[in-house]
Amino acid sequence: MRELYENYRPLLFSIAYQMMGSVSDAEDAVQDVFVKLADRDLAQLKEPKSYLCKMVSNRCLDMLKSTQRQREQYFGPWLPEPFETSAEDTAETVVRGELLSYAMLVLLERLSPLERAVFILREALGFEYPDIAELVEKTEVYCRKLFSRARAKMGFDPEMPIQPEAADEEWVHRFLSALEQGSMDSVLSLLSKDVVITSDGGGKASAAVHPIVSPIFVARFALGVYRKFSAADGDIQIEHVSLNGQPGIVFRSQEGVEGAMLLHVEGDRIRDLFVVRNPDKLQHL
Repeated sequence: MRELYENYRPLLFSIAYQMMGSVSDAEDAVQDVFVKLADRDLAQLKEPKSYLCKMVSNRCLDMLKSTQRQREQYFGPWLPEPFETSAEDTAETVVRGELLSYAMLVLLERLSPLERAVFILREALGFEYPDIAELVEKTEVYCRKLFSRARAKMGFDPEMPIQPEAADEEWVHRFLSALEQGSMDSVLSLLSKDVVITSDGGGKASAAVHPIVSPIFVARFALGVYRKFSAADGDIQIEHVSLNGQPGIVFRSQEGVEGAMLLHVEGDRIRDLFVVRNPDKLQHL
């Protein structure tokens, strides 16, 4: 059992986290799988990887059904829970290469649970369609249709490959530098004409209740957030941190993390900014 846990936990966590968008829910799903596995005769487990992936996928599908109503009633926009991937002592660092960008995780919220499972297994983890069909207990043809439907819902051209979307370290530095200067023009020069900023406070921290669109309003909001944190008499530290396997920004006080920000770049401009303020989603940072 211990060997199975050590070998497959990173993969199972990767599936569960991207299915659920929550570190704690993903950990619960993986734990549930291994608890159930304790009642099995491991000697009869001929293909443990396939079996475990199927178990965790099914468990997440069940969990998503029960949380769907909660998310529909959520106060303001719902964003996935970011987690730090730079610490050497966390098992999550192992799965960085298997994680979709944060912007992609946000788009996954448009999908049904089954579409989400098929998309993650195919796009993030590179499973072949016959294997996906076995894992989700659907036909291969239907899984192909689900994947195509998921791409369409997420706004991807069916003929074009999906490109990485995470901003690199240079973009994070450029954006923070523009905010530090306090120059509206400098910030605007980095933003796409279609830029959107989405903030998640969950009704527990100050955040915009609706996504903010247009460069001028996004720039004002971003500058306002930065000024608020930088004016806190040095009590707030602004840190560069690896979040979800990509460069991110964390605002940290003596009481804990006050917020996290991730960027998405398209066409050499910032297309999306995601700000998480809900304290429940910052506990793992």
